[in-house]
Parts: sequence; structure tokens; C-alpha cells
Amino acid sequence: MSIKKVHDQQPESFEFSKENLEVANNILKKYPSNNKKSAVMPLLYLAQKQHSNWIPLAALKYIGKFLSMPYINVYEIATFYTMYNLAPVGKYFVQVCTTSPCLLRGAGEIVKSCQNKISKNQNEISKNGMCSWTEVECLGACVNAPMMQVNDSYYEDLSKSNADKIIDSFLVDKPDKPGSSRNRKNTAPEGNKINGMGNA
Repeated sequence: MSIKKVHDQQPESFEFSKENLEVANNILKKYPSNNKKSAVMPLLYLAQKQHSNWIPLAALKYIGKFLSMPYINVYEIATFYTMYNLAPVGKYFVQVCTTSPCLLRGAGEIVKSCQNKISKNQNEISKNGMCSWTEVECLGACVNAPMMQVNDSYYEDLSKSNADKIIDSFLVDKPDKPGSSRNRKNTAPEGNKINGMGNA
């Protein structure tokens, strides 16, 4: 997305909703009163969830004032961590892991699915506004590679065909159930086989 398009979508102001203000104040209680800036990361995440999965500049400034810390410090944290989106993303934000284990097991095909179904380039929102996608580093589910994270959910043990089906479900706003496409639980061996001794 171009800098101009991002600028055009920046709201003039931001503040937490009544419900999220209560959540934010409860988060603050977990930290010493003289060091409330330590709450910056969960508050950034809260702002992102409230504002269509991305954080506008107005929210960065609001959080700075909320925590009595310089805006530039909030900005530094928000730009350092990839979990924060500083530009608009789709309702369903698809993050495809392309670190070695996933890449060796077919993540390149998952990327092609995203290019074909969502948008040719990363960080471009689909024509219907429902999805955008990007490549990311390890998401911590190497045993179930290849995989992708969509908003807060993991989709694992993917192939191109079931990735196509899952992406289609986001595009029509009827997301498939997350988890392993092979129906295994967590990182259990397929078929619940343990050390070649048959079923557990």
C-alpha cells in the first residue's frame, strides 16, 4: 500500500472504547505505578484489535499520553515488532511462515495461493477488502509445517489445495475452523502413532 493511501486512511483522533478503556486500566494494574510505560505492548495490541487490525498514528500518540511516555518511544516499539500493523490490512490478515521448516514442506505453494486468490503482492488488500497477506519468519509451529497465522488463529499441516479452500473461506467471510488440516491434536504424531508401537 502506498504512503499516500495510508495517509488518506489515518483518522484524526483515537481513544479506547469504554470497554477497552476498562481493559487498559486493568492492564495498568499489573505494573508498578511508577513504571506504567511497561504496559505499552499490550496497549498497542488492544488498540490494534479495536481499530480493524491496524494501529493508526493517532493511536500511537494516544497511548503515549495514556502512559505518560514520549510518542517517539511508542513509535519505536510499534515499528520494531512485526505483530503490530501500522497500515490497513484485511479483515483476515494472513501471515505465511516461510522459515526453513515450512519452506521445505511447501510454504512456497501457500504463498502462490495467496498471490492467486488475495493479491499479487504482499500487504495489498484483496479487491473485496476481506484479506491481505504477508510472509513472516517462524511462527513456532515447525512440527506442523507448512502453516499460516490468520489474525489470532493457526492453520497447520497445509497443502496448496486446502490452503486454497481456507483462503476462499476468508474471502467470503465464513472462516474455516483453525488447527491441523490432518486433524491431529497439537503436535501429536499423525494417527497418534508413538515410536512405531501403533495407536496410543
